[in-house]
This record gives sequence, structure tokens and C-alpha cells, in this order.
Amino acid sequence: MKPEQISGKSLQSLPPLLLTSQFIFNTGFYAVVPFLAIYLRDDMLLSGAAIGLVLGLRTFSQQGMFLVGGALTDRFGGRIVILWGCLIRITGYLLLATSTSLWGVTLGACLTGVGGALFSPAIESLIAQAGTQSEKEGKRSRSEWFALFSVCGELGAVIGPLLGALLTGYSFQYVALGGAVIFLLALITLYFSLPANPNHRGHLQIAPWWTAFQQKRFVAFIFAYSAYLFSYNQLYLALPVELRRSGGSESDLGPLFMLASVLIIFLQLPLARFARRRGASQMLPAGFLLLSLAFFSVALFASTSPPDNGLRLLPAISLVTLLTFGQMLIVPVGMDLIPAFAGDKNLGAHYGALSSMGGVAVLAGGFGFGGLLDQALVPSALAYIPWLLMGCIPLCSSAAMLFICRGLPLRRTVDQ
Repeated sequence: MKPEQISGKSLQSLPPLLLTSQFIFNTGFYAVVPFLAIYLRDDMLLSGAAIGLVLGLRTFSQQGMFLVGGALTDRFGGRIVILWGCLIRITGYLLLATSTSLWGVTLGACLTGVGGALFSPAIESLIAQAGTQSEKEGKRSRSEWFALFSVCGELGAVIGPLLGALLTGYSFQYVALGGAVIFLLALITLYFSLPANPNHRGHLQIAPWWTAFQQKRFVAFIFAYSAYLFSYNQLYLALPVELRRSGGSESDLGPLFMLASVLIIFLQLPLARFARRRGASQMLPAGFLLLSLAFFSVALFASTSPPDNGLRLLPAISLVTLLTFGQMLIVPVGMDLIPAFAGDKNLGAHYGALSSMGGVAVLAGGFGFGGLLDQALVPSALAYIPWLLMGCIPLCSSAAMLFICRGLPLRRTVDQ
């Protein structure tokens, strides 16, 4: 039995609420997660491989479980799934704040991911539904709604690291508690603001999962697209390593994440419109090429001793800037393609499959590159190797997208 969708009138009122929610969620996320790797290395004295594994498990718990979150959204509707996601993430943050053992911290990190695995595909599915209706009414396009979604998220990404950096003056435990408070406020607000879903009868069906994975081009697409999430996740795993090599500190993370956010706030909408005109077959290969160049730019400096002035941060700035420009080209176009694959049906499961494949890539990449990045902590003859290898992954996806997106429209509206 196909789940009912939210009424058209309710859909019209949803985008402002969802955009605000994304701002709050990202504020809580970026206040905590960018500082987790530093806490694991400096306070818990973990090796690079162990840090990569913990961060990989955290991301896999979120992205890898999106398929389940998407299927639950298709079955039960977005409201209840979003609320449960907030509650589970609060629990994870409280564990991070109170646990002193590696197992406790790992469990807390994974619970923060599971929470995101519930509310993120639910929100994306609702945005897609509202964007489709807006587009049919001749208003803002679906890809522009996703671009605005990114902008609002980045506004939160500006505030979050600054809040986290302020709280790190006390301890990471205060950072985690601050994140829990933010998500508690979000939970209360959304409980009273999200429209109720129609009652869904029937059983949770696994058919959407199989339908998604039976489309060969879609499987190839999500496999190649997973390099995006792997690459962008290096802001949490690899960027602190480069800061250590250049003589930086955790205080430099806030301004660097702010740089990424400012670029997205001011350039995301114009780039989304440009990408829409040029099409997925051009923009996705270009976006993945930029991700690749981000890592190659750091490889050029990895073996050299950093200067004593502000130029020491140049490789880190290059990494953040190129990753951000790649993201701005990839995400609105990639997200807008999913309804074309799904036929605007079972959107939650398709968005979940996209993110789940990315979670697998992050877990494998964190485990595989965490130990390699240890040799990039200080300048050496081999310090460039992990950066070079990481750059080859999105480079392969760039080439693959040339074939996957050939003849595939950026948008296809399907009548229901």
C-alpha cells in the first residue's frame, strides 16, 4: 500500500520550517563534530587509524543507515521520523559528554549518526515533494529549493564552529552538552510545528529498496556519487592533520569552516542556477574534478616545512575552498536527479540509498586512510602520498559521471 503524502496546502507551508530546521540542525552538528577528531587525538591519545575508524563509524551510522531512515519515512511519514531522529541524536551527544571510555565515546558518536539517518532523509524527501509542487505551480524550482536548503545549512555551519570553539575553552564535554541543548530546542519546536501526517496503514515494505537497486544506472550513479561524501568528510579527518603539519591549532578550524559557509551562502544559488542551465552531464564531472584538485593542492605542500607566517594555512584554505566549490556544483544537481530515478515515488528510499552508499565509502575511507594520514602529520618525503591517493577517488568519479549522466536530463517531472 502506497503511503499517503502531505496535502498540497501543508506542503506550501513546509519549506520555511524545513529551512529553519536545517539551520538549527547544522548549528548543533558543527558545534560538536569538527572538534571530535581533535578530542580523540589530543585528549584520548588515539592513533590516526583509530580516529579514522571512530569517525568512519559515526558517518556510516548516519549515511549508511539513510536507506532505513528513508524507508521509514516512506512508511510512517516525515514528522515522527524527524522527531525520533532528534531524540536519538540528543542521547548520542549526552553520551559524548559523559563517557570517558573509548567504547562509550564510539557509541555516542554512532548514536548521533543514527539520529541523523532518521531526520535527514525525511527532511530531504519533504523538500523534494514541496519543490516538485512549487515547480508545477511555476514558482521556485526543486533544485533551487535544495540550493536554499544548503544555504540555510551553511548559516548554521557558520554559527556552529564558533560556538564549539568558544566552548572548547572549557572542555569537549561542554561542547557536546551544547549540541544536546540545541537539538533539544529543535525537538520541542518541531513537535509543535510539523504538520501531522495522515495515518498510514499496511506494512513496512522492502519493495522500494529492491526497486532502487534494480536500476543499473542508479546503482552506478550512487556508487560514483559516494566519492563526494568521502571527500567532504575529510574536513573532519584530514583537515586537522594538515593543520597539525602547518603548525596550526583547533582555533583555526572555526575560521576555515566559516570560509566554507560564507562561500556557500553567497555563491550557492547563482552556481545552482548556472549548473541547472549547463546540465548534470557537465556539472557533475566538473564538481568531482574540483574535489580531486582540493587534495592534489595539499599534496604539493605536504612534504615541505611550513612558513612562519599566515601563508602556512594556504594549503588548508585551498582544501576547504576547492571542496566547497565542488560541493556547490555537485549537491543541488545530484539531489535534483534523484526524483528522475525514483519517478517521484519512494523518494525517501532513493535518497536513503544515495547517502547509504556514501556512508560505506566514508567508513572504508576512514579505516583505510586514517593510518596513512599519520605520515602527513609532519613534513616528510612520503607525506604527499595519502593526499594523492585521496584525490584519485573523486577523479575516478569525475570520469564515471561523464558516462553515467550522458543523455540523462537534469530534471524530469512525472505526473502522479
